[in-house]
Amino acid sequence: MSSKASGSGTVKPGTPSRPVARDRAGRNLQMKAFAQGLASEMRRVTWPTRQEWVSATVLTIGLVISLGFYTFLLDEFFGWVFGLVHH
Repeated sequence: MSSKASGSGTVKPGTPSRPVARDRAGRNLQMKAFAQGLASEMRRVTWPTRQEWVSATVLTIGLVISLGFYTFLLDEFFGWVFGLVHH
């Protein structure tokens, strides 16, 4: 079974169906449009103030430490309970 490009005859496996230069130019235009859209969106972003950033960071660190301590306590508790069951 041979593969065919639209009206161009038989195409060998691994052969691009379109010219490479046109693909590259199209990709470059897509990348340029993406970069322009990205820059436009980044200008619209409302960035947090330094105070908001610091308080969010402190809150995150506090929550991570709290959850770590809670997990440690549960691990110790269940270790003690299973120790009682096995001995």
